[in-house]
Amino acid sequence: MARAMWSGAISFGLVTIPVKLFSATSSHSVEFNQFEKGTGERIRYKRVAEKSEREVEYRDIVKGHEVEDGKFVIVTPEELAAVEPTKSRTIDIEDFVDLADIDPVYYDHPYYLIPDKGATKAYGLLLGAMQESGKVAIARVVLRSKEQLVAIRPAPGDVLMMETMIFADEVISPEDIDDLPSAKDLKASDRELKMAQQLIDSLSADFEPEKYHDEYREKVLELIERKAAGEEIAVQPEAPKPKKVPDLMAALEASLAAVKGDDDGKGETKKKASSSRKKEPAKS
Repeated sequence: MARAMWSGAISFGLVTIPVKLFSATSSHSVEFNQFEKGTGERIRYKRVAEKSEREVEYRDIVKGHEVEDGKFVIVTPEELAAVEPTKSRTIDIEDFVDLADIDPVYYDHPYYLIPDKGATKAYGLLLGAMQESGKVAIARVVLRSKEQLVAIRPAPGDVLMMETMIFADEVISPEDIDDLPSAKDLKASDRELKMAQQLIDSLSADFEPEKYHDEYREKVLELIERKAAGEEIAVQPEAPKPKKVPDLMAALEASLAAVKGDDDGKGETKKKASSSRKKEPAKS
């Protein structure tokens, strides 16, 4: 069973709703340690002073911020503690906004907010009101000594989900990216747009998250099991580079033909069309 990682309260006007916080995700990444090639000796890292090469105790390490090239301002733990946000156990709602107004780029990490003892009715009131209004609450909360901007929204299963958010000045604008194409370069013909829409319609389906798997992780775990059993692993040759399609219309027509052929046949529409897109990307 998952354990609560934080407990506090949602502050909603003059209403206080005690809640517990649970992470909504669990990482399944494969962990590796480092070893020296040939000897198999485990690699360990030490904190070493750059000039003297002496090992430094963790208690003797302070932080420094580079203000100019090669010039640092040293900041002590006590000085950092003095500017930390005031410790609080409340999630303070500041605004209610429409879900469609929030670009997903601002979302960071999801959590579940579960009512604490005696708070079920008040929690249900807020949940129901937000479900009816279609609004998302924007709030602030202090987690691990850092103030977080968060969005609270109703999630499937009659539960409130809280997602930490990225601040606006941390989001990179597309206008700051090199080689951003112009509107003229992105212009497509009506016929091309119609065919692309047909292809999208043919590949459209309900979102079923359980059908998507981390195939790389599964292959890594299989590789580890095979090596642990003493099997010799043959190194695969490098995959051939995808061929460029000189004609965008030809690529669309071929994709639609593959879709129609599959609809008349075994129903493997999306697999083959997807494979066709990966192997033969269209050149804009």
